[in-house]
Amino acid sequence: MNMSAQISVVDSDIISVGDVIYQALDTMPSSSISVGNSGANQFWDFSSLQETEVEIINVISPVGTIYESIHPNANICVEMDNEILYINKSSSGVVMVGLEDLSINTLLLPLPLTYNLTYQDGPNTIFDSIFPNPGFIPGSLAPTISLNPLHNQVDSLKVKAVVISDFHVDAWGSITIPAGNYDALRMKVEEVTTTEFYTYCSTGGLFGGWYTAPPSLIPVETEIAKRYQWWSNDPMFKFMLAELELDSLDNVDEASFLITQPPASVPNLSVASFNIYPIPATGILTIDAEDNELTKLELVDVNGKVIVNNEFSQSTSLDVSGIAKGIYY
Repeated sequence: MNMSAQISVVDSDIISVGDVIYQALDTMPSSSISVGNSGANQFWDFSSLQETEVEIINVISPVGTIYESIHPNANICVEMDNEILYINKSSSGVVMVGLEDLSINTLLLPLPLTYNLTYQDGPNTIFDSIFPNPGFIPGSLAPTISLNPLHNQVDSLKVKAVVISDFHVDAWGSITIPAGNYDALRMKVEEVTTTEFYTYCSTGGLFGGWYTAPPSLIPVETEIAKRYQWWSNDPMFKFMLAELELDSLDNVDEASFLITQPPASVPNLSVASFNIYPIPATGILTIDAEDNELTKLELVDVNGKVIVNNEFSQSTSLDVSGIAKGIYY
């Protein structure tokens, strides 16, 4: 007699302070990689995934971090890509409460994970900012927008983005990744982000109010992101075993998966490959590379905050005159 049953994933199976996670990225997964079918007792073979990039995820305590006071509800922090994510982990889920100094309230993972779990989170506002009128909305349109004939100015533009996330654990079975074979639950995650635009119409700065921007000028934007995640209660891995990102046609666009340790075969670029001058710099900092290849550049302060993030080929210049004096990497 053969018997099998699905697992459950609870908060003790998820990352804790002191954990170090090595996550590999395959930016061009082979056509053999697919999300598979929903239902019971499935098998997913992702053994052909290749390590294009590797991210090191450090899980630390929020105590003593630079933005601790802004996110008092955080009980763990995740250091990744030179950024600090503030997270609240509990028996009911994993919630991102902040990114650096930005407050966020987004559910990353509902808990406990069990087969057939369905959960919706949101709507949550993830962006809400006001900008001066960029100029393409003339004041003559104010009466049309607000339906107030006295309005003659469009002073500001507000951009608001709201996300609704749907989680569905629709399959269970066994998954094979390059690190081995594990029991897993598959969770489908769908995020719908709606970005709306508003204008502030007034009469010479007085008697104003916010009104929805005309769709003919600034239409509402809707983005749908779909991905599948595989989670396990195996004590070796305390993060999702694998994740497949889908494009608008539901094809696998990108894959990430866990590895047991960082690969020793990934070479570090030699310092001699770059020429950075002048040091110290007070105005323009120039970076020259020996090779004419696309290079990622990050200027990071001593607290790990990314000040500049861009890409260049062979040579670039940074205006650092507006950056506070200090030591940067």
